[in-house]
Amino acid sequence: MALQWMILTYVVAAEAALALLLTLPSPKLLKNRLVSLISVILQPALFIVPFAGFQLLDIYWKNEHRLMCTSEICTAAERDRYEKSFYKSQRNVILCVTACLLYWCIQRICKYNKEIQSLEEIEKRYKD
Repeated sequence: MALQWMILTYVVAAEAALALLLTLPSPKLLKNRLVSLISVILQPALFIVPFAGFQLLDIYWKNEHRLMCTSEICTAAERDRYEKSFYKSQRNVILCVTACLLYWCIQRICKYNKEIQSLEEIEKRYKD
C-alpha cells in the first residue's frame, strides 16, 4: 500500500521542480524550448489526475469504514493507532490535492508561455 504514496510523492516533487524551472527567469530561447519539452511531457503525465482521484476515493472509503475507538475500554495503543491512521489519511489527502493542483499550474504556465510566444510572433509580423 505504501508504494502508491511513494509514487505520488515523487510525482509531486517532480511537478514542483518543473514548476520552479518554468517560473525561473531564463533566456527566451531556453524558455521556449523548455516550455515545448514540458508541454510534450504533460500529455502522458495526465494519468496523475485520475490516479490522485482514485486515491482520494480510497481514503474516503477507508475513513467511512474505519473502526472508531470511542468506548471506554480502548487502550492507549488503540487510540494512538487510530490517531496515527487519521493523520496519515490527512497527509495523503494533501498530497493528492497538491498533485492535481501542481499539474494544473504547470499546464497553465505552459499555455500562457505559448500564448505569449504567438503574440510576440504576431507583433513581429506587424512590425515588418
